[in-house]
Amino acid sequence: MKLRICRDQATKTGIFGGHKGMRFSLSCRVEISSEEQELVEKYKVQDHVLTWREIDRGRIPGVTIRNLVDGIKQEVDDVATLLNNEEVIKGSVKDFKNLLMVMATFGGEEVIEI
Repeated sequence: MKLRICRDQATKTGIFGGHKGMRFSLSCRVEISSEEQELVEKYKVQDHVLTWREIDRGRIPGVTIRNLVDGIKQEVDDVATLLNNEEVIKGSVKDFKNLLMVMATFGGEEVIEI
């Protein structure tokens, strides 16, 4: 599994062409092996939610496995938000990898030495 991250920036301009600051973009996509793709399809986890967003009335789904594999593009107004979103995505990719590792062990045995 590989996580590809691309950061970019663009100048924001006003109606009359004046400088209004910068806009930052974050593009991420996960590349998975054919074996990992088979696990995703076998267990039908494409729409498994890896992150949730808090709103006034509760939570709504954020990033899904399908989003990660297809690719995500976000635009934000400040670098701090970009970095925070990047860390959330990295965490969701780690969770995805753990999920794949567990799915790969079904039908087998895991020995843990204590």
